[in-house]
Amino acid sequence: MNALTVTMALLSALSNAAASVLQRRAAVEPDEVTGRGAKAVAVRLAGLLSRPYWWAGAAAMMLSAVFQVIALDAGQLAVVQPLLASELLFALLIGSAVFRRRPGAGTWRSFVMLAGGLAVFLLSASPSPGGERAGDWLWLAVGGGLAGCVAVLLAAALRLRGPLQAATLGTATAACFAVTAALIKEVTARFPEGPTAVLTTWHTYAGAATGLLSVLLLQWTLQAGTLAASQPALTLGDALISVALGGLLFGESIALGWHLLPEAAGVGLMATGIVGLIQSPVVAAGGSWDKAEPEAPGVHRDT
Repeated sequence: MNALTVTMALLSALSNAAASVLQRRAAVEPDEVTGRGAKAVAVRLAGLLSRPYWWAGAAAMMLSAVFQVIALDAGQLAVVQPLLASELLFALLIGSAVFRRRPGAGTWRSFVMLAGGLAVFLLSASPSPGGERAGDWLWLAVGGGLAGCVAVLLAAALRLRGPLQAATLGTATAACFAVTAALIKEVTARFPEGPTAVLTTWHTYAGAATGLLSVLLLQWTLQAGTLAASQPALTLGDALISVALGGLLFGESIALGWHLLPEAAGVGLMATGIVGLIQSPVVAAGGSWDKAEPEAPGVHRDT
């Protein structure tokens, strides 16, 4: 893991967290529009686009994409995508400032679990560098197999409801995000050859298509159930599938053998931390921002 990769990946996560919090801040401003028709929706959208917080969030989202591209160009897929899980940590810190909420002790425990689990996983896995490009036939085999898995997950999601549907959709969405990142990494390998090489490779257009599909699936996922059901699948799925794609496509590898034990422990800590963080109003919702986060009975807030 080189310093540039880690720094750019963390900056991407920070920017994405800022985008999420700022646009959520814009969305919770008082809205005087009533009704549910198309005209009311259009007026609300226009009002949203007139709010500085929304545009600040959009700028942060663009920065996030730039930082992710630089990170993928500089380092391994198996490092960059797991580091993006730190977005939830940054969302807590930024959200607590923007919404003026004081996270409780339980939220901070979840914060430490996610941060610690991410560190344990990456240090134990020690992803090694691989190649910068994968052959078209390898892409066809790996991409086709993953596309089949996503199709099966989506077909199953149509028959499910509630948390199971949200988790299934979250896994499918995570797979699409991971493939998008892998395609971006493939495109960045052509940067030294100039714009023509970037614009004439099929990976560029496949990346745009899978990116759009990822965004659309994310909307379906978020509507299907609570964050508690979908976010672990989204965050961990993206990280773990990216590790697998890094190995299959680019020859990246992670430590195996006894290292699997701390790696599994790291994933478990991350999962526990994610579930705890997304239950925090600071991370999961906006609402009134002048209140402290409610504590569970018998739990005292840190001072």
